[in-house]
Amino acid sequence: MAPTMSTTPEEPTTKNVVQHPVQVAKRLEKLKATIFTQMSMLAIKHGAINLGQGFPNFDGPEFVKDAAIQAIKEGKNQYARGCGVPDLNSAVAARFKKDSGLVVDPETEVTITTGCTEAIAATMLGLINPGDEVILFAPFYDSYEATLYMAGADMKIITLRPPNFSVPIDELKSIISKNTRAILVNTPHNPTGKMFSREELGTIASLCIENDVLVFSDEVYDKLAFEEDHISIASLPGMYERTVTMNSLGKTFSLTGWKIGWTIAPPHLTWGIRQAHSYLTFATSTPMQFGAAEALRTSDTYYEELKKDYLHKKRILVEGLKAAGFVVHPSSGTYFVMVDHTSFGFENDVAFCEHLIKEVGVAAIPTSAFYLNPEDGKNLVRFTFCKDENTLRAAVERMKGKLKK
Repeated sequence: MAPTMSTTPEEPTTKNVVQHPVQVAKRLEKLKATIFTQMSMLAIKHGAINLGQGFPNFDGPEFVKDAAIQAIKEGKNQYARGCGVPDLNSAVAARFKKDSGLVVDPETEVTITTGCTEAIAATMLGLINPGDEVILFAPFYDSYEATLYMAGADMKIITLRPPNFSVPIDELKSIISKNTRAILVNTPHNPTGKMFSREELGTIASLCIENDVLVFSDEVYDKLAFEEDHISIASLPGMYERTVTMNSLGKTFSLTGWKIGWTIAPPHLTWGIRQAHSYLTFATSTPMQFGAAEALRTSDTYYEELKKDYLHKKRILVEGLKAAGFVVHPSSGTYFVMVDHTSFGFENDVAFCEHLIKEVGVAAIPTSAFYLNPEDGKNLVRFTFCKDENTLRAAVERMKGKLKK
């Protein structure tokens, strides 16, 4: 005889939830949720137009997506080899030769990573020992600080100051020494939009050669150089042997979610990068690598049109910010613009950005997050123009109508 089943629902069981203190490794204790996450979540909550986080609100080119889709359909869906799909390694090397004039070996000098963020992490963790001295130019992309903390580096900060954010050469000369392991350069520069000049790069190169210092060069915005040609520091005399060049696909092809990046470095530096990469991600998305290879083989016409489009968007934003009452600092590259917000009467950049989101309906990034000393960035806010024209114009109209001095 079958057992009788009760039709009475059981009482839900409850458990005592014990509140435990948050646990985190000491090397991460100083780090908080990224400012991009904080501002984007606040923007969503208040329905604000997001001119903060640097991702386009439009899609990448069809021919690149089609190449990735074709790779998926052809069954290219298992692990890629750790250093990258040969087709993409070759495409990176060919593009770098065209841009910089340098001939690199795709097999021993190009490593494909999961975005430039992982390229940065693999470089820091693969080449920096605890206690090594690394020079950073502030403001800086927050991933630099985080990965250097994880590597146990001793950070030396040189601050670039508005309006032009020029490199203080005398200060650099006073800080760099035989104890310096590396200098981290980012050009075009996030968040300021500054382009490092040939003279500045030449001075950095001379000091690095003189003191036997490495250079880690983040060049993800190299195709968004508006007023002068981008210069890879690796192309300067005597620099290739001591330079790691880091780049990615996402910004140039509006495919930030693909997370395809790479490093270019001589074999003796590539070895350490690949060792770290092996244990960070091992390999990067296989079909997306085939799509990326197709992207990098495109004609220069694509880059010309990209620059033309972004110059138009930049003009809309800059003119709108000035009309809204901001002091707008020059931006020669990237898709970012830095402004001084102090005329609106707020104590600091965070307070201003929270007001901007909640009361005006526009999100920006408070730049104090890009400084080791937040006080250095409290007067500055970063906007992005990697949005469609209607979005930029709507954001500008909100600021012109609702921001009051």
